[in-house]
Amino acid sequence: MMTVKRDVKVDVLLEREGYRFVQKGIIELNGKPDYRLQKKDEYTNRWYDIYLFDNQMQLDIAMEDIEYCRWLDPDGVYCYVELRNGKDDEEFDVF
Repeated sequence: MMTVKRDVKVDVLLEREGYRFVQKGIIELNGKPDYRLQKKDEYTNRWYDIYLFDNQMQLDIAMEDIEYCRWLDPDGVYCYVELRNGKDDEEFDVF
């Protein structure tokens, strides 16, 4: 089980399109940084964790590809959407 101290400072690495990438201390089990993806609650304006990254490589990919963040989002946000014929009023494909 992963344990993190409660009073650990949160370092914001990047904030992008409603998502925030943070490092929240060190994981005691393996001594590696604890990287998380957070999303802001619309009503309380507080950030909450939606995904705990396995490693820094996965974090780096998510920081580069916003569609990957949407895919990780448990709220079912559309991701990797391709419009047919480039028109907004047409149907779209989700991959």
